[in-house]
Amino acid sequence: MAPSPTGPLHIGTARTYLCNWLFAKHVGATFVLRIEDTDKERSEKKHETDLLDGFTWLDLAWDEGPNVHGDGEKGDYGPYRQSERTPIYKKYLEQLLASGAAYYCYCTKEDLEAQRQVMLAQGLPPKYNGHCRTLTAPPEGKSPEVVRFKVPEVKVEFKDLVRGKVAFDAALFGDIVIAKDLDTPLYNFAVVVDDELMEITHVIRGEDHLSNTPKQILMQKALGFGQPVYAHIPLILNADRSKMSKRFNDVTLSSYRERGYLPEALVNFLALLGWHPKDDKEVLSIGELIAQFDLERMQQAGAIFNEEKLDWLNREHMKLLSVAELVARVKPFFEKAGIAVDNPALLEKVVKLQLSRVKTLNDFAEAGKFFFVMPDYEATLLAWKGAPLLETKIALQSTSTALTALTAPKFHREDFLLALAPLTEKQGRGPIFWPLRVALSGQSASPDPMEIMETLGRDESLRRISLAIAKLQ
Repeated sequence: MAPSPTGPLHIGTARTYLCNWLFAKHVGATFVLRIEDTDKERSEKKHETDLLDGFTWLDLAWDEGPNVHGDGEKGDYGPYRQSERTPIYKKYLEQLLASGAAYYCYCTKEDLEAQRQVMLAQGLPPKYNGHCRTLTAPPEGKSPEVVRFKVPEVKVEFKDLVRGKVAFDAALFGDIVIAKDLDTPLYNFAVVVDDELMEITHVIRGEDHLSNTPKQILMQKALGFGQPVYAHIPLILNADRSKMSKRFNDVTLSSYRERGYLPEALVNFLALLGWHPKDDKEVLSIGELIAQFDLERMQQAGAIFNEEKLDWLNREHMKLLSVAELVARVKPFFEKAGIAVDNPALLEKVVKLQLSRVKTLNDFAEAGKFFFVMPDYEATLLAWKGAPLLETKIALQSTSTALTALTAPKFHREDFLLALAPLTEKQGRGPIFWPLRVALSGQSASPDPMEIMETLGRDESLRRISLAIAKLQ
C-alpha cells in the first residue's frame, strides 16, 4: 500500500488493492500485502488498523506476510511493514554509497530554496543542481542532511500493461533523495529493495505513481536487481472529471460501510471503475470477477465515480441474498439507531416490504423504524389537505369500525380494500387513506397503508388507529 497509511482507507486505495488481488487470483499467483510506512511522522497505527479492517470486511485476504506467531499455521500472517525492515534497507544504502551510486547531501532547506529560485529565474524546471555530487569530503561544520541517488542522464523506457510503452528523460529529475539517513529510508528506495527480496513480479498501482517508476528502475539497475512488470491504473474522478480528493470528498471506505453498502456490491463497483468484462455484464460475483479480470481490458482514461450506479448495484446484490441473510445484515443498523428488534418475525416482514424501495442496509432502519417505535406527530398531520380535525376524526372512527370487523385470518390487503370500499366510494380515497397512513406510520411518506397493516398485524394496527383518534379529541 503506497506510500503510507496516513489516513482512513480511501476508496481509491481499496480499488487499487482490489485490482492487485483480482489479478493475483486470476493468474494463480501469490498476493503480498506490504504496508509502506516509511513516513514515520505521518504513519499512524490506527490508520493501518483501518486498512486491514477494510480489506477484511471486503473479504479480500492477503496470501503472504511474516508469520505472526511463528508457528507456520496457514492464515496466520500479518502484513509486511517497512518500518520493521530498516536493517535490510541500511545494507543496500551502504552498498549504493560504497559504489558511488549514492552520496551524502549537505544542502540545507535554505540552500535548496536558493537553488530553486535561481532555476525558476532562468525559466528552468526546478531540480537539485548536484552541488554535493562531487564532494570528496564533508563541508566544514556541516552534517549530512539526506542521502541522494545519482540519477544518470539517460532515457528510461518500460512497457506498462495498461499504458503500453512509456518513456522518461531522467535528466529532468535531478539527483533524488532516497533516505534521510541510513536508518530512515524513503518510499522510492525501500520499495526497490522489497520488490527484489520478495520476488515481486507485478506492481499494479495508480497512475499518480507513474513518475516514480523510472526512478525505481534506475535504482534497480544500480543494485543489480530485476525489474517487475508495471501497470498504472487510471485515477478515480468525480462526475465533473475532477480528481477525487480526500480533502473535499467523503471517500473513506468506512463511510460506505456505515451507510449500509454491502461489501459484495462495493467490490463489484470498484472493479468496474476503469475496467469492464468481455460480455459487459455488470452484476458480478467475486468468482466471476476473478475469472474475467484482465488488465488488457483496463482503460487509460480516468474512471468516473457514479454513486447512482453504486446504489443500483447495492440493490441488485441485496436481492441476491436470502431473506435470512439480509435480515441478519440489516439488524445491526436498527440496533445502531437505538431500536431494539425483539420481534424477528416482524423484522423479516419489514425487510421483505422495503427491499424494492431502499438503496442500502441503513435505509431499512431509517425507513422502517416506525414499525418498531411509533414516532410522535402533530394531530394536524392526520388531516387530508387541511380538512377539519373533527371531519378527520370521524373518518378514522369509521375506518376503525370497518377494520375491527375483520378477524385476524382475514387481515390482508384484499380484505382491507373490501372493508373500506363503502367509505372510499362515498368520501374518496384521500380522506380515508391519508389519515390511515399517518395513524399507522406517524409520517407523511411511508409505504401503502394496506402494506403497513399487513406487516403490523391486526392488533397493533387497530391500536395505532385508536391512538390517532385520541390525538384528535
